[in-house]
Amino acid sequence: MEEEDTRDYSEPCVQCSVVNWGLTDEGRFYCKTCHNVIERTKEVLTSDVVPNTKIQSISRGFRKRKKIDKGWEWYVCEGFQYILKKQAEALQTLGVCPQMKDEILCNFWRCYLQKSKQAYCTTPVSYTSKALSISDVSTDVDSEPERISIHGLSSFSESDGDLQTENSFGYVSSIGKASARETASVCSGSVDGGSYLLKRKKGNLRMSMPMTLSFCYIALLWLREPVTLSDLLRFVIDGHIPYLNAFQYFPEEMKLYGVDLKIFRVESWPVYEDVHNKMFELATFLDLPRFPAITDSCFLHPNILCIKYLMEANLPDELHNWTCRVVKKINVGETDFLTLDPMNKSARKVKYDVLAAAIIIVVLKLLFLLDDQYEWLHANFAGKRNQKNKEGCLWFDFKKWYKTIKKSVDVEQKKLDEERARCLWKCEKPLFYSAKEKSVVFKKRQMVVNLQRQFGALSGSMQVAEKQSPSSFQLNWAEENTDVNCFHGHILEGVLQEKGNSLTAMNTKYWLCTVKLCNEKICGQLTHYKESDFPQSYQFVLNLFSFLLRVPASLIHEEVCLIEHKLFKTKLHRK
Repeated sequence: MEEEDTRDYSEPCVQCSVVNWGLTDEGRFYCKTCHNVIERTKEVLTSDVVPNTKIQSISRGFRKRKKIDKGWEWYVCEGFQYILKKQAEALQTLGVCPQMKDEILCNFWRCYLQKSKQAYCTTPVSYTSKALSISDVSTDVDSEPERISIHGLSSFSESDGDLQTENSFGYVSSIGKASARETASVCSGSVDGGSYLLKRKKGNLRMSMPMTLSFCYIALLWLREPVTLSDLLRFVIDGHIPYLNAFQYFPEEMKLYGVDLKIFRVESWPVYEDVHNKMFELATFLDLPRFPAITDSCFLHPNILCIKYLMEANLPDELHNWTCRVVKKINVGETDFLTLDPMNKSARKVKYDVLAAAIIIVVLKLLFLLDDQYEWLHANFAGKRNQKNKEGCLWFDFKKWYKTIKKSVDVEQKKLDEERARCLWKCEKPLFYSAKEKSVVFKKRQMVVNLQRQFGALSGSMQVAEKQSPSSFQLNWAEENTDVNCFHGHILEGVLQEKGNSLTAMNTKYWLCTVKLCNEKICGQLTHYKESDFPQSYQFVLNLFSFLLRVPASLIHEEVCLIEHKLFKTKLHRK
């Protein structure tokens, strides 16, 4: 039947110059070779209908398709809401408490929408051409109906009319959309995308892709989940949590183009300090109360995190006694110090994972000095002793540990570099903005996939294996693993001596990373790190934890300097 309807039309396709026509469901001609749709339609000849039946039928088809092509009228905050929902679901898949999504994160997001006047208020802000400046919008709290309270977050399970009336992370129903068609931006798919990036009033937080991770981390911190910020960012980079091209998970009806791509498309991985700082800004903006206390039984306590990083760095278990002594000496294990309190402006912004890594480095400096001399002299002595006495506990050999760690880290670093090189920054899901473009875009995408497969076969590259479930540990040092040396059970003989009823370090010297800290307001940071100014052993240990946490070495170095100034505060004051 289709061949009979198209055999009289012998014009070649304007794109591929082939005569091979078919009919769409709406009766339009399309090329079967390149899927190009043209304006020609099927002729309907019948005497049983009035003359304009053909036109009416085609007109209805056009109107329906046009409505689908245009897509939904949506706001930028709805796009971020959809991404937050996907990120929360990914975290739940990884084992996070279910209430993180439906109660904690959902209520934080609603509070943000209300605080930023985007929803849950009488007069929501419209970031369109009719409302370019947010400063013109009244911020009078009294005008808001039934303000969402965050100060009762400890009892989310209690029934709350406003918060429980709609499903968690449903569409933002409080945004007025009556005039959306009139004010829709012509340079973006969203209603307010064209004006969303305009300058905002000071103190008003604009949503961004890094901010979505700040939302996730603040919810994890509230629940005291065993996930550090470095773990969260690692899961993002490894692809376990949606972030890169997260907009490809939007429904097909949410058209994305123009300025929307600047808002939702990322061209770099999230930065630790950026996400961390935005998290504190967010907590202050939401007027959150003091978070649940972080006690010595919580995963984020430095004593527990030090155990984790000692195991991952393949260091002796005995070092944990020394990390606990340092934590107690400088008072960084106190609940008031560790618990986040947004209302306390003078409180320090604690980086739990970086703090634990820095404590371990300070302990290694206390015992082994890390000056490129003392640790190697002791390693030679420990190596000779272990060769003579192979029975019993082995002494910790810094030199042997260095070689073992370097070999494993180099292998893992190479894998990481290869994965990053293979990373496709361009969206895998083709973006198209009309049904007319759909067939062309999909055909081009299929050509790219075929070329990649052919070049991969020619170059002999292996197929990328499926992603495995992530682990809290990147390096495996199990004693059952005979391929590597495990130093967990080694003892610290040769670097410790008994003094009274306690053990002290035989090494009585210590060198400071910096004698005086910089003024952060003037320099922008407390310390400056230049590798050539420090011993290679110290650089190696610093780079090891930089790899494990995937943060800059300078960030850990700054924390080491802060700990040293607390630890030797009295001596520095005398000088």
